[in-house]
Amino acid sequence: MTGPALDVFLADCPARTALDLIADTWSVVVVVGLAHGPRRYSALLERAGGISKKMLTQTLRRLAGAGLVERPATRGGEYRLTDLGVSLLGPLTALTAWAEEHADELA
Repeated sequence: MTGPALDVFLADCPARTALDLIADTWSVVVVVGLAHGPRRYSALLERAGGISKKMLTQTLRRLAGAGLVERPATRGGEYRLTDLGVSLLGPLTALTAWAEEHADELA
């Protein structure tokens, strides 16, 4: 048995909440940045050009709160994708490839 159909046009649609989380530029950058394995905070900060420490911290907290990223248990540990986060890589990889392919047209 499946649940009711979701309608992203409705303000209270759970799928819309999920889209709000993952459609954020920095969320995409961080998840893709963790695609090849765990990274320390400083490595993510260096890899994600243009992000501030405050924004990276907020983004990591949001992604961890949603169950997409696992925060390190100790200071200096590594952030990693959860199984749910890994499941997001396919769609995000397709989206980033499309964005790279069409960046000139959209500029």
